[in-house]
Amino acid sequence: MPGGPPVRGRRRLRAMLAGALAGMLLAGCAQSVDPIERLGRKAAQRVHPTPAAHERAYRRWGLPAPLAPAPRPKRRPGRAEEHLPAVLDRVPTHDRVVFLTYDEGAENDPRFVDMVRELRLPVSVFLADSAADPGYARAARLRAAGAVIQNHTLDDAALRGRPYDEQRAEICGQRDRLRARLGVLPRLLRPPQGGYDRTTLEAAADCGIKALILWRPAPGPGAGRHRRGVTLHSGDIVLAHEAGRPLTSLAAETTRLLRRIQARGFTVGRLEDYL
Repeated sequence: MPGGPPVRGRRRLRAMLAGALAGMLLAGCAQSVDPIERLGRKAAQRVHPTPAAHERAYRRWGLPAPLAPAPRPKRRPGRAEEHLPAVLDRVPTHDRVVFLTYDEGAENDPRFVDMVRELRLPVSVFLADSAADPGYARAARLRAAGAVIQNHTLDDAALRGRPYDEQRAEICGQRDRLRARLGVLPRLLRPPQGGYDRTTLEAAADCGIKALILWRPAPGPGAGRHRRGVTLHSGDIVLAHEAGRPLTSLAAETTRLLRRIQARGFTVGRLEDYL
């Protein structure tokens, strides 16, 4: 039949070309896997840095070595009365571990946020609504870096001696604000200036608070063994900055504190893990 063989030839040629093209495409896909896998490995290293990278991060912040891992908590503190929150300035433990806490203002130091993220530093920040930026954006960045955000009331005003309804409004109001702004439900409360009464405990319990967190002073340079309030004890809840002072160089202040903690043979734990 006229034109028959050429048609079959063209079909064979098209089939050969299609097969060759498919092989090239498959080869190209195979070659593209390696760069993607390399990117994936790099991303994984950023999320879970190697021990060497973790050690380099500590050295960048002026610390001689990474903090030792905190021991697993063995027991949890009880309460004075079953329905009321515990009141703590230390956690009852024999582990050589202390806990770093901060009040509002910690989120305002970008270097501190970087420090928490890079060192995976376990810290608890007690935030008052009156001190937060309107959109809670800085607090959100600090939380994303790994900090735990807890309750410090709406207005950071003294609670002790005020009626139950006012105290409850301050505590529950900030609980609701933190839940709406950050998606967190705080279980710990730091009463402003450390003042509280039984009404505070009752209002806090009704707002879902499990413990009122007070603090012990951070150890200063060269603190002697017998100087009360400056030496470290197992389970101390440390206020990592001077109360009432603007937190303008919190990263540098925290670096100095971590050196003292390491020099005394302690490490830092996450407070919420022990409560």
